[in-house]
Amino acid sequence: MSDVKEKGKCWLYSDEVKKHFFDPRNIFKTDEEAEEYEKSADGIGEVGSPACGDVMRFYIKVKDGKITECRFKTFGCASAIASTSVLSEMVIGMKLEDAKKIKPQDILKKLGGLPPRKVHCSVLGDKALRAAIADYEGKQK
Repeated sequence: MSDVKEKGKCWLYSDEVKKHFFDPRNIFKTDEEAEEYEKSADGIGEVGSPACGDVMRFYIKVKDGKITECRFKTFGCASAIASTSVLSEMVIGMKLEDAKKIKPQDILKKLGGLPPRKVHCSVLGDKALRAAIADYEGKQK
């Protein structure tokens, strides 16, 4: 992995993007881990398409109107993984109403920006979070 990190020095990504790509937070390490967690998740949102190259699956646990846990599984590029990782950290402990107000620009700011052709990754993260919240709220009715 150190060779990969050395090669990462020439990337046009911020240190924050590199940090979240090389060491993503709240990510599932195996498919089995994700399958087990899915049984107890309160809300699950999936966006993207394998055809376009990025798929994000976002899992949340909620208690008393707050996101207590957030995990994810992302198939995609460094920007997609970093966007989902930083977003997962942002929302833990946040009220659902506040989490719904997160915009792609908030994710970009936390990451220190993304190359213009990769901005869509922050939009996918935002949509995955909204889908997970909608799934949770749909189950409450």
